[in-house]
Amino acid sequence: MVLCLNVILFLTLHLLPGMKSSMVNLINNGYDGIVIAINPSVPEDEKLIENIKEMVTEASTYLFHATKRRVYFRNVSILIPMTWKSKSEYFIPKQESYDQADVIVANPYLKYGDDPYTLQYGRCGEKGKYIHFTPNFLLTNNFHIYGSRGRVFVHEWAHLRWGIFDEYNVDQPFYISRKNTIEATRCSTHITGINVVFKKCPGGSCITSLCRRDSQTGLYEAKCTFLPKKSQTAKESIMFMPSLHSVTEFCTEKTHNTEAPNLQNKMCNGKSTWDVIMNSVDFQNTSPMTEMNPPTHPTFSLLKSKQRVVCLVLDKSGSMSAEDRLFRMNQAAELYLIQVIEKGSLVGMVTFDSVAEIQNHLTRITDDNVYQKITAKLPQVANGGTSICRGLKAGFQAIIHSDQSTSGSEIILLTDGEDNEINSCFEDVKRSGAIIHTIALGPSAAKELETLSNMTGGYRFFANKDITGLTNAFSRISSRSGSITQQAIQLESKALKITGRKRVNGTVPVDSTVGNDTFFVVTWTIQKPEIVLQDPKGKTYKTSDFKEDKLNIRSARLQIPGIAETGTWTYSLLNNHASSQMLTVTVTTRARSPTTPPVIATAHMSQHTAHYPSPMIVYAQVSQGFLPVLGISVIAIIETEDGHQVTLELWDNGAGADTVKNDGIYSRYFTDYYGNGRYSLKVHAQARNNTARLNLRQPQNKVLYVPGYVENGKIILNPPRPEVKDDLAKAKIEDFSRLTSGGSFTVSGAPPPGNHPSVFPPSKITDLEAKFKEDYIQLSWTAPGNVLDKGKANSYVIRISKSFMDRQEDFDNATLVNTSNLIPKEAGSKENFEFKPEHFRVENGTKFYISVQAINEANLISEVSHIVQAIKFIPLPEDSVHDLGTKISEITLAILGLPMIFSVF
Repeated sequence: MVLCLNVILFLTLHLLPGMKSSMVNLINNGYDGIVIAINPSVPEDEKLIENIKEMVTEASTYLFHATKRRVYFRNVSILIPMTWKSKSEYFIPKQESYDQADVIVANPYLKYGDDPYTLQYGRCGEKGKYIHFTPNFLLTNNFHIYGSRGRVFVHEWAHLRWGIFDEYNVDQPFYISRKNTIEATRCSTHITGINVVFKKCPGGSCITSLCRRDSQTGLYEAKCTFLPKKSQTAKESIMFMPSLHSVTEFCTEKTHNTEAPNLQNKMCNGKSTWDVIMNSVDFQNTSPMTEMNPPTHPTFSLLKSKQRVVCLVLDKSGSMSAEDRLFRMNQAAELYLIQVIEKGSLVGMVTFDSVAEIQNHLTRITDDNVYQKITAKLPQVANGGTSICRGLKAGFQAIIHSDQSTSGSEIILLTDGEDNEINSCFEDVKRSGAIIHTIALGPSAAKELETLSNMTGGYRFFANKDITGLTNAFSRISSRSGSITQQAIQLESKALKITGRKRVNGTVPVDSTVGNDTFFVVTWTIQKPEIVLQDPKGKTYKTSDFKEDKLNIRSARLQIPGIAETGTWTYSLLNNHASSQMLTVTVTTRARSPTTPPVIATAHMSQHTAHYPSPMIVYAQVSQGFLPVLGISVIAIIETEDGHQVTLELWDNGAGADTVKNDGIYSRYFTDYYGNGRYSLKVHAQARNNTARLNLRQPQNKVLYVPGYVENGKIILNPPRPEVKDDLAKAKIEDFSRLTSGGSFTVSGAPPPGNHPSVFPPSKITDLEAKFKEDYIQLSWTAPGNVLDKGKANSYVIRISKSFMDRQEDFDNATLVNTSNLIPKEAGSKENFEFKPEHFRVENGTKFYISVQAINEANLISEVSHIVQAIKFIPLPEDSVHDLGTKISEITLAILGLPMIFSVF
């Protein structure tokens, strides 16, 4: 057990928050740097800004008291989109952007409701990605449904900032308690209400009945609903129902409901929300404020997004002549300028070695002539030393010379060389307000390079020997404005080593969400291959149709006229040279329509740096609009500095590294370290054989939609929740391909390549289920691996008890189940096991609590799974299943303020 506890502690310490670069800081009890960004598609409305200010102001006071006078909101920036009119009170943003915002305001895709939610897919205590409010939520009075907007914001902030989870469960709204009572899933249990089933309301009168027990499960029937009393005395909990006036606190260890089958208990091992909050980084060194009066209201800054300004700062030092680096840089830079950067952007270019030279001041990208004007200045000769700071300062000058501010402008810095003086310009970089994206080319690039990205909120990349690493990096650096339909999307990026006189064939699907501005690009290392490309209708393009650039950088491209045909495109490349050579195929495109969002894929690691033996998690999100895409193949490729590659299939199965099943977030642990240094990540998402579909269900981690209340003997109903039907026609997606870079990360402390003793246990089982079938208990779960979620575990430990297992000690003292005939399957497989609970007296209503651990071949033990309940319930004849509770002859029902007679019988 010592091994198990040590590993648990180790994982807790090292699985740090994700890669999203939030600018929020907590200083002297006040949160600064919060960014709330409005999507460009949202129509201009002054009331939206007013309501955001009112929401945050109310939330600040509520948060202050909820955290027992510890924290409040002090400084908040509201990012206005370019599509709105300019005003004198709007300032220029610095690193603030829509893509990096803490809160986004955007319309839902396909109009599936206005529930506020937080995109949260990390472990317990890990930060989320963003909060999503719809304009309709912010502009409409929904207080009776969700609670006040300020309270809702605090509920979502707790998801986002402290990584806690909801204390209700829409899929399992009731459970049987230790006391054999049926309880609503909630925290705390001091919140009171009634359980009713709503029937139709013909002719203006409604009929309802109290909930009946289901004759098969012993729980309430499926349509049973918990209605809270409007007047409560319970103060907890904000993560259950902040709409109740009395609720002003989080559940503490004293008030927490450990039995409730909710996500908070499942993900946080039964810990209360307040315990998790108090263990967060925010609260470790934050004491309650002693002043008697609450803090002052938040200060708001209104920032208006500006047109995109990008300056390429490219290394042409002597080391760039090695391994065709200068060629590859020019190929990738040309692709970026022609195929990736958005029309209307301002672009400049600087080259540097030991000195720097401005090659192009800012030029607006409008047509091919502008591209050619910039690409003509790409460097053709590599020589000299490396001065990154001089390159950056020249980049700032190129921007300022064109009457643009460096604030909010972007610099793409590419270098392969070491520079011991790079830290001398860190202060200049901070003052500039610019965003710096760094691309480290090869293993010798300056070790401090990533500091520039980290301090400015830029992307960081590492590219190795073939061109695809560079093209993937450049393709990822698209606009952060939130205008997804304008962004370039990579469909393919493949490197192919072809022997002399041989041909290679391939296919690329073009789906109906893309097809605008589509390019096929082929590069080579020795001689231009023979190219044949055929569209889905049989039209053929040949080598002569591919335009070869005038810079002699061994690339040829074809822009498909108009909109590319939907379907499977096929290509064939023939290496006419006698020797082997490396050929690459890159396909980029944009959204087909400005009104239909394309399917997009993004990827990142759970952290920027890892110290061995810390595990990391690979994350890839695949979505259309805000809807998750399911049923696809997602493959991650992680590459080291010496070219060693690890391939991982990512899963969206709610097990292992994956927090929530079917949320479009595909995850997997990464533990295959291969030495120290930089590692790169790219992800290929593919839908094949018509298996892909959209998840039309509402997302998790959101404030509860309250159906109604009981007040003074009256049931007051809210408008019914908009039904989200699983419309298969809308949900289906045709085959597609997406390729994206997940940036780079740095590893230290790793042993040299080779076989090393296992240091990781199997991953915790998080989807255990249990039920009685006759006299047997049937269990099911997803198999963990030998190393977290990889390989096969060696054995399982299953324990059972009639008493609820609150702690690890309870599990260790529970009765061991014989698992000698249970052979673990490969990680990700479904395990099924049934056993008869011998040595126990079993009768109608007997409850068992069960939990599982896995052990690997090194005798390392996983964390104990969440606890599940199995109840022996002998179905009674239907006539014997009575209503629970006292009959009520008549209750007045009010819907939207209109009194109606509500008969209960």
